[in-house]
Amino acid sequence: MDQTTLTAQFASTFHQQPARLVHAPGRVNLIGEHTDYNGGFVFPAAINFGTWIAASTRDDRQIDAVAVDFDNQRNQFSLDAIEFDEQQGWANYVRGVIKMLQHDFPQIGGANLMITGNVPQGAGLSSSASFEIAVLKAFSDLYDLNLDGVKAALLGQKAENDFVGCSCGIMDQLISAMGEEGQGMLLDCESLTFEHSNLPDDLDIVIINSNVKRGLVDSEYNLRRQQCEEAAAAMQVKSLRHADLPLLEACRDNMSDPVYRRARHIITENQRTVDTFRSLREGDIAAVSKAMAESHASMRDDFEITVKPIDYLVEIVSQVVGNKGGVRMTGGGFGGCVVALVPKNLVSEVTNTVNKFYHSETGLKQTIYVCSAEKGAFS
Repeated sequence: MDQTTLTAQFASTFHQQPARLVHAPGRVNLIGEHTDYNGGFVFPAAINFGTWIAASTRDDRQIDAVAVDFDNQRNQFSLDAIEFDEQQGWANYVRGVIKMLQHDFPQIGGANLMITGNVPQGAGLSSSASFEIAVLKAFSDLYDLNLDGVKAALLGQKAENDFVGCSCGIMDQLISAMGEEGQGMLLDCESLTFEHSNLPDDLDIVIINSNVKRGLVDSEYNLRRQQCEEAAAAMQVKSLRHADLPLLEACRDNMSDPVYRRARHIITENQRTVDTFRSLREGDIAAVSKAMAESHASMRDDFEITVKPIDYLVEIVSQVVGNKGGVRMTGGGFGGCVVALVPKNLVSEVTNTVNKFYHSETGLKQTIYVCSAEKGAFS
């Protein structure tokens, strides 16, 4: 839905023009997987898929939210009685965010909200964080709040952790809030400091959804977190961010082989993420290509979160781009997407290759998104 249509639908529903129209992007993580909850580094980019909200203030303390993408479902509640909604799951992102926002900004009043988005659901491109940041941006603009992008990201994360009940890290919300056009963000998940690096103009971000049905994500994700904590305890460090390979080797006898390999992935992935940031700044795409390949191999062999269709996608894309770009699995694992940095003149060849071979090899039908790096809601 374009902005003109959203504005017209808002006016038809609420009998007034929206006072504000805001947008928050989704994201893809270019490198740095499972490092976020270990206090490490990630390197995401905000992408040209996101959430749009048309909004206006109200004279009372009611929130009236309409979800265009859920058949215009309507959810109404009072700022004085924000409770979990068992019937309309999408509404809990609105409710949770506003509940957290109220703690810090009790002066906010009611609002009419009309929400739509085009972040592919279930593709690991963070539709939920985009949704949360868009709601926060709408209220920030409507009520002229002194709310910066880092604070907004923390509120969005808290809403998802404490109200919705998903234990996500900070990366998704922060890149949605603070991304920059044409750039990736090196984020230190411990200090919440970040730097940006230009992505080469001649490379596109290509995201390929494997459409593998993910059955093990929650249980395996929690197990990986436990194993990382176990490794940190065995090395007597606060988190794996503070471990290195010599320390890991010295403490190897104190942990099981799976725990050792989980830690090895995190330690090496942190270094690869920092190295990728530097290589991009220096224009060394061959080094970026190598780091992304090593990241995928580490996720496959040490962290054990890839599946065969994902490995196959990485293999066939890598054969096309070589060291002129890079490709790896992105996201939590056990399905989901691969992300590739692809020279613009090779995008059609990558697309044709995947269309030709992926279905016949796996029986699955992929979805391909060609993306650009975009500005965050609070940038």
